[in-house]
Amino acid sequence: MKILARNLARTMTEHEVRVLFTEHGSVGTCNLVLDAITGQSKGFAFVEMPSDDEAKKAIESLNQALVAGQKIRVKKADA
Repeated sequence: MKILARNLARTMTEHEVRVLFTEHGSVGTCNLVLDAITGQSKGFAFVEMPSDDEAKKAIESLNQALVAGQKIRVKKADA
């Protein structure tokens, strides 16, 4: 299942996002979206988790969670 994580701290790295989701299951891909000009994080990421059950648990656990001083929003990504 592909997951969208929004309102991430701009200082978070792709590795930190991957580690955050790995606490809830296996992560296939993790793509922190960066600004093409500045190279800085745009504050959201797409995470692919092979197990739908693990993905649902990650969404339930992480949505509205306080991470690096930010209340993040996590949901299933639109197709």
